[in-house]
Amino acid sequence: MDLYLFTSTLLTLLVILDPPGLLPVFLGLTRRMDVAERHRSAASACLVAFGVIAGFALFGQQILDYLHVSIPALQVAGGLLLLLISLELLQGKSNGDVSEEGTNVAIVPLGIPLLAGPGSIVAIMLAVRHADGLADVVAVGSALAAAMVLVYVSLRFAGQISRVLRRSGTTLASRVAGLLLAGISVQMAADGVFGFLRTQPLG
Repeated sequence: MDLYLFTSTLLTLLVILDPPGLLPVFLGLTRRMDVAERHRSAASACLVAFGVIAGFALFGQQILDYLHVSIPALQVAGGLLLLLISLELLQGKSNGDVSEEGTNVAIVPLGIPLLAGPGSIVAIMLAVRHADGLADVVAVGSALAAAMVLVYVSLRFAGQISRVLRRSGTTLASRVAGLLLAGISVQMAADGVFGFLRTQPLG
């Protein structure tokens, strides 16, 4: 296994996934859940993200080519989706079903597109493209698995952070997360628009 490819892929994914930056968003989305539900949401989000990113690593380019979808288009779609979530966080709205089950937030927006977003998808596709042989592919897959484990560990201890912050602190974190998420969503959509414009022929 190529340790350099493993390390570089792992570091790239961790920078994109930004586990510490996910904590306020995770706390905001799961603020009405008990400890067990929060743990299940963290595990489900990481599993969903791993499956989606791994799927794009194996078949991403073929899927996008077949659907005639570009990476910039994915960025714009992900940005718009995150913007809707950020508005709900800023306004203090929550879905009762989400709060009770924790299934929906684990899939959207935690699993997709916060974890399995355009950045991580593109990063893993490029890593696979640079892989030379089965050993390199194993290195990339191991890096993805390690990144997801580290993200889960980070989210797993969000409950302790929640107990320290208490209800008022968690509410504040939720509002801050909404503001940050709004900025991330606009930046993601803008990157997609500029990327789309760069791919268009002049004239």
